[in-house]
Amino acid sequence: MITQKKNLFALLFIVSLLLQACVTFKEIPVSQQNRIDSLLTSDFFKSTQAAISVYDLTENKSVYQHNEKLLMRPASNQKILTTGAAYLFLGDNYNFKTSIYHTGEIKDSLCNGDIYIVGGFDPDFNSTDLDSLVRAIKHCGINGITGNIYADVSAMDSLFWGKGWMWDDDPESFAAYITPLTINKNSIRIVAKPNSIGKPATVELNPDTKFFTVENSSATVDTGKTTLKITRDWINRKNKIIISGNFLESAKHDTVRLNVFNPTFYFLHLMRESFERNGISFCGKVDTLKLNKDAVFISSFERNIKPVIINTNKTSDNLSAELILRALSLNTHGSHASAKNGIVLVDSLITLAGLNPKNYTIVDGSGLSFYNLLSAELLTDVLKYFYYKQPKIFEKLSNSFPVSGYDGTLKNRMKETSAYKHVFAKTGSLSGVSNLSGYLLSRSDHLIAFSILIQNYTGSSNQVRTIQDNICKIIFETN
Repeated sequence: MITQKKNLFALLFIVSLLLQACVTFKEIPVSQQNRIDSLLTSDFFKSTQAAISVYDLTENKSVYQHNEKLLMRPASNQKILTTGAAYLFLGDNYNFKTSIYHTGEIKDSLCNGDIYIVGGFDPDFNSTDLDSLVRAIKHCGINGITGNIYADVSAMDSLFWGKGWMWDDDPESFAAYITPLTINKNSIRIVAKPNSIGKPATVELNPDTKFFTVENSSATVDTGKTTLKITRDWINRKNKIIISGNFLESAKHDTVRLNVFNPTFYFLHLMRESFERNGISFCGKVDTLKLNKDAVFISSFERNIKPVIINTNKTSDNLSAELILRALSLNTHGSHASAKNGIVLVDSLITLAGLNPKNYTIVDGSGLSFYNLLSAELLTDVLKYFYYKQPKIFEKLSNSFPVSGYDGTLKNRMKETSAYKHVFAKTGSLSGVSNLSGYLLSRSDHLIAFSILIQNYTGSSNQVRTIQDNICKIIFETN
């Protein structure tokens, strides 16, 4: 009898120790799990999907998962893969190059031949950079050109938009047309200001160019409300700016940025206007043509990839991501670069992260396409890969992400929370889609990789962003 009692007490003691161990082991994770779960059990998620993966990099363990394998639209979280692959396969010494050449003999300051400009996918090339190249032509001793100006855009295939992009996103600047010869983000900035009563609004184009025609049927009024509309004749694929509606005399100026149809010729037209400003005579035509093999190099403008990637992720620049993807293709497969060949390198990154790229769908570099399908697990595993296997790239990549409450697309988020300046993550937004993936430094100085994907909701994304911000706050406080 005594032996039985001793055995019973021993058993109870062991069970007690096991229970204590379980409580001790699960205390913090359960607290985090309960708090996040409580956010996901609201009525909002009866019709909305959420997928979450949270991984403690410091302790090398998963701390929260919810639908982590569910395929979701990544939106601009796709840029994590695109820019990560660029650092991995192009390297941080890679330079985008825009080059100019001439044919024919230069005699008495006259180029008796043609000028070629060769595009190299520089996403941030602008009018100031173009002027510097034109001045290089002048420094070469050329004050006049008898021939033509040709753009060599053979570095890319003929697909000027991403697969699965929404047709009615045209003429928004976030859906800019793609070309190896980009300028001013392949867009035009339009500023409209009130005029005298009864007169059309005053319109300014930046850059000031005659490439566009302007149809202005607006009217300045002193009563009612402003109904001003500024668009481009995108249905007919024309570079005609259309301005209509009423503009209150007391209203502030209105600024709109629109994409440009056929940006290669936009570039060439701006180049011809730069010739005029810089005193180079030219009366030939502008067109596209592959570089003549006998052409003589004049100069090139180069831009390092590091500031390009920073801008791509901080501001979520779609055009930059698409040009980076094609630079990956160009570097590996040669001319006629395509999104498809660039994605081969993104797939290689996924493989290195330990997952099978065939389990996902990727069709562009920016995430603008609704065809893309990724998982929270994939995004977190890629973030883990860079931290554990590519520490130098991890540092550069994480530094390119927006910082909560401080800059980029997170500048106005989490300012009043404990996660202020502790989240380094890429946002991603489409209609009915809001995502946030990246790194977080917790209160106890644990580095966390996370992905929060939420989609299939209607209305404003403000509620979804608040949920994401609250999840980041919970992660910060409980890890």
